[in-house]
Amino acid sequence: MSRPLLKVEGLTKYFPIIKGLLRKTVGLIKAVDDVGFEIGQGETLGLVGESGCGKTTTGRLIVRLIERTAGTMAFTQDGREVDLGALRGDALRQFRKHMQLIFQDPFSSLNPRMTVLDIIAEPLRAHGFGSRKEREDRVREVTEACGLQTDFLRRYPHAFSGGERQRICIARALVLNPRLVVCDEPVSALDVSVQAQIINLLKDLQQQLGLTYLFIAHDLSVVENISARVAVMYAGRIVEKAQTQELFHHPRHPYTEALMNALPVPDPRAKAERIPLQGEVADPSNLPPGCAFHPRCRYARGHCMQETPELREVTPGHVAACHCAEEINLRGVTT
Repeated sequence: MSRPLLKVEGLTKYFPIIKGLLRKTVGLIKAVDDVGFEIGQGETLGLVGESGCGKTTTGRLIVRLIERTAGTMAFTQDGREVDLGALRGDALRQFRKHMQLIFQDPFSSLNPRMTVLDIIAEPLRAHGFGSRKEREDRVREVTEACGLQTDFLRRYPHAFSGGERQRICIARALVLNPRLVVCDEPVSALDVSVQAQIINLLKDLQQQLGLTYLFIAHDLSVVENISARVAVMYAGRIVEKAQTQELFHHPRHPYTEALMNALPVPDPRAKAERIPLQGEVADPSNLPPGCAFHPRCRYARGHCMQETPELREVTPGHVAACHCAEEINLRGVTT
């Protein structure tokens, strides 16, 4: 088996809680805690969970926008593994060409004082790519690939719709020909009809350019449409991973079941039995003992409140961090 493009092991990020006149550290926010996964070349891994579960922090750790507390991130380049966390200075700067990030809000991530041409060409200038004419030609090429009219390159971001601005963000991310793209909820700020257009664009670009995606989202219907595999996060940890259809139809963690149950049913005559989640999302600065999900879990038992479950293989290719994964019968999107 060939090496995965990206292999993450034990990825951890703790943010200190600082209080008082002397600025003492009084606690830690465990935003990402011992996260691990692999992404193959040309694959899309969906990363889902409620707001505050650590999805975005995980994506930013991978592209080195923030620094890890612990763990390894191995990127396969020219047949050898490169430790992303160990890169410094010019080596890190040069390696950024291979991994790019698409931000959630297309408007706030674009400089309103720059034209679209300058915005998309900025990564090329930063990496010393060619002459001005060569940069403009590259911008026009990637702009057309992203479904934008090249006649509008001299306009400013405010002149475009939300979907068009997200296409500009995608073009900027792809202008350096990266191999890995971290998509941080790229359609959550868009209308539903525009979401479908952007998802289809990302899938087409993946086929044409051989891209690899880490697709971060909280909308499971979007993740199902684009991802080959899905990892579910809760309170900074991955609690379940599986092939997309396997996870959607046969969830093995109660939290995943609750997420699936919250999906809207497209038939107005159908009466779905909802499974309401009790309580609040676990506080990452004060996690409950045992399984972090147990205060909200209707299947919780005594040992769930005392022992932290390990992520283990329940069925071939399907892993879950639940003490009762083999014993309980959970409902997916279909019965």
